[in-house]
Amino acid sequence: MSQPAWEDTQTESTRKMKFASIIPALVLAVGFSAAVVAGEPPAAVSAALAELVPDRQPDAVKKSALPGLYEVRYGPEVFYLSGDGRYVVQGDVIDVASRENLTEQGRAAGRLALLSTLDEKQMIVFAPEHPRHTITVFTDVDCAYCRKLHSQMAEYNAEGIAVHYLAYPRAGMNSQSYWKMVSVWCAEDRAEAMTLAKRGKPTGGRRCDNPIAQHLAVAGELGVNATPTIILEDGTLFAGYVPPRQMAELLDRHAATRLGALQ
Repeated sequence: MSQPAWEDTQTESTRKMKFASIIPALVLAVGFSAAVVAGEPPAAVSAALAELVPDRQPDAVKKSALPGLYEVRYGPEVFYLSGDGRYVVQGDVIDVASRENLTEQGRAAGRLALLSTLDEKQMIVFAPEHPRHTITVFTDVDCAYCRKLHSQMAEYNAEGIAVHYLAYPRAGMNSQSYWKMVSVWCAEDRAEAMTLAKRGKPTGGRRCDNPIAQHLAVAGELGVNATPTIILEDGTLFAGYVPPRQMAELLDRHAATRLGALQ
């Protein structure tokens, strides 16, 4: 029997927000591509969105699975608006028959869109020769579980998993961790510098133009507040460490689910 969507207890689908917190997050969002609109929404929906978020076009607006409601996505934030523009509904929509979290699918698409704005050349990548899966990990060189994950990098790679690191110094800009990570990203061999930093070795105090501020901005949009935070290939978000074998099983399960959805 397949695992119910709501049993992935660490996934971002368990995150609950007050609607009042959505609007500031949307207004402060980083840039995205033009909106993807599945058919023109009613004028009342467009007018309501213009009032709620006047300085930003939605990234997607489409009819939801619930009659009379439109799904609206700004980045990874998803909510629902009635066709007359009067009511906003926030919460997860679950398809009981398939046990799929339809709202989480929208969030996942938003996460992937955000990650696509980042240059892979500005990530630190540890990959096997022929990867079967890729995970994106927001990491902090001073985080204990980040260090544990990194100490098992050979095992992740042996499972066919490529790891793409993004910087998330939890103490914020200009903290000691931030400057350590700047030095890592400014190293000639970033991978070696990351490994040494994760072992607690001095990072050398290098300085250069670096992408860490951009990584932090995207992390804020994604709701990242802990490390490691892991994003799977389908946009599913996990907060916390997952051992190599369990990660491989998780990725295989998600890949099988995607394949089943396409058939």
